[in-house]
Amino acid sequence: MQKEVAAAMARPVWSGALTFGLVSLPVQMFTATDSHTVHFHQLQRGTSDRVRNKRVNERTGDEVPLDEIVKGYDAGDEYVLIEPGELEDIAPGRSQAVEITGFVDLEQVEPVFFDKTYYLGPKGKEYAKIYALLEKALAEAGKAGIATFVMRNRQYLVAVKAEGGLLTLHTLHWADEIRDPRKEIGALPQDTEVTGRELKMAEQLIDTLSMDWNPEDFHDTFQEQVTKLIEAKRGGESVEKAEPPAKSTNVVDLMEALRASVDQAKSPKGGGKGKATASGAPVAGIKDAADKRRSGRDAKPEGKAKAEDKQTKASSLDSLTKAELYRRATEAGVPGRSSMTREELVKALGGKRGRRKAQAS
Repeated sequence: MQKEVAAAMARPVWSGALTFGLVSLPVQMFTATDSHTVHFHQLQRGTSDRVRNKRVNERTGDEVPLDEIVKGYDAGDEYVLIEPGELEDIAPGRSQAVEITGFVDLEQVEPVFFDKTYYLGPKGKEYAKIYALLEKALAEAGKAGIATFVMRNRQYLVAVKAEGGLLTLHTLHWADEIRDPRKEIGALPQDTEVTGRELKMAEQLIDTLSMDWNPEDFHDTFQEQVTKLIEAKRGGESVEKAEPPAKSTNVVDLMEALRASVDQAKSPKGGGKGKATASGAPVAGIKDAADKRRSGRDAKPEGKAKAEDKQTKASSLDSLTKAELYRRATEAGVPGRSSMTREELVKALGGKRGRRKAQAS
């Protein structure tokens, strides 16, 4: 049993010593994250033949052997050629230790600097005490150890911190790798003013949608749809199209949109405080909720209401999600529904209702 558990455990990507002051802790480093991206091969259309990439000479079109390939840096007027061995000669040697140069408060390291996360484990049971000591000390102090080390011919800036009873190592971006947002984004607001009412309403919306952070509530829905698409095509079936993205909020309707958002978040259907989910439904329904509020405020006389009966039915369909519309289209036997967008389903169902009413009369 112990052999099976050992075989199932991950292999370390690096091992060495974590040092701070005169204290040295032998550790192993393990990858903390995994990717669930669905990978595809490239095939020629109409065949099952794989398409391969080859290294070819741009001028002659001939394939070039790997041992004849060198690196070239474009200096503008010419290429500076670099042999593989020359890079190896200047590459730093693999670090045998992660030497902490100092400790910083965690809030001083902005999130933009964090890159990839690794778990650190003691190299043996005999190092458990010193490992636990460092983990508890970092957790109590609320600090992270800053260090540099070399792995796979690349030097890394890292932060070592305590998380959930273990030590983690986070690779960080170097300062000159962080782009200046003021230079990158030309449309950032400078002296834009907001009213007190707008700010209060926005804060109320944030408070209403506040929730506990539970990462298990969120999942990659796109990858799930990719998997469903693959399974559907294997079975010769079709899949429904995704809903189009929500339209941007008009600045003129900002207060109305904020108020409608708060109302929807507070409603039982919206879930109320602490019930927001990853689906983004409160945001997607802003326009619908605002339309409903306006329609209630601008109610028409009875005579005009009858004339606008068809428009009211269409509005009721507009309030439904695509899944609900698809369910109704299935019940109504709407042809071609599996390939329709949300707007097409609304239009088809509206026409279906009209035809049924005419037939009944």
